Amino acid sequence: MSFVSFFKGYKYFAIGFAVLCIVIIAIIYNVLNVKQPLTIWQPAMVNTELVDDSIQHQMKYHKIADFSLVNQNGKIITQEDYKGKIYVADFFFTTCQSICPIMTDHMLQIQSATRKDEDIMLLSHSVTPKIDSVAQLKRYAKKKGVDDSKWNLVTGDKKQIYELARKSYFAVKSTGNGDEYDMIHTENFMLIDKMGRIRGYYDGTNPEDIAKLLEDIDILKSFGGS
Repeated sequence: MSFVSFFKGYKYFAIGFAVLCIVIIAIIYNVLNVKQPLTIWQPAMVNTELVDDSIQHQMKYHKIADFSLVNQNGKIITQEDYKGKIYVADFFFTTCQSICPIMTDHMLQIQSATRKDEDIMLLSHSVTPKIDSVAQLKRYAKKKGVDDSKWNLVTGDKKQIYELARKSYFAVKSTGNGDEYDMIHTENFMLIDKMGRIRGYYDGTNPEDIAKLLEDIDILKSFGGS
């Protein structure tokens, strides 16, 4: 039997086998590139320096605690305002001249990227509430271009903000300077899902982290926000 005759006898098998291989490769590629759900962060997974001693070893069931704070328009903001929303949270103060301006610029970038998406909100907590009055927050919001319908800058009781930072978001360090509620805020942005769970930490001063945060928002939305 000549080579040509042999090939003619098996050419349909060869073509079919080649097609099958292509299909298998495509399936494997798609499986490997399926979006995986984001991590659900627990206190025990976070740097202990940022977590209150009472919950440092908690491994499950963590959610953001209820809160009642006042925004830049003098409106009381509670967890109800974020019910069923995906949101990005951080801690800052308006007179900060180091990392805060960069963090605010990046929050503005997130605001712009999600402006038409009503499922996405932003929440910035002042760590110096005595300085950051409603009037001060309003001036800051106007200067920076904050969209009041999407982004709340909040102030209020310092103890409550401290406890939110240390027991809910894990975003500040305690200074240990004699005032038990003093805080050194970090550059962290936290991504919170519709169930009030932390789904990611990002360096709010790093453009690459902001890009990753926006990608993770899309992933979270693909899973229904939770």
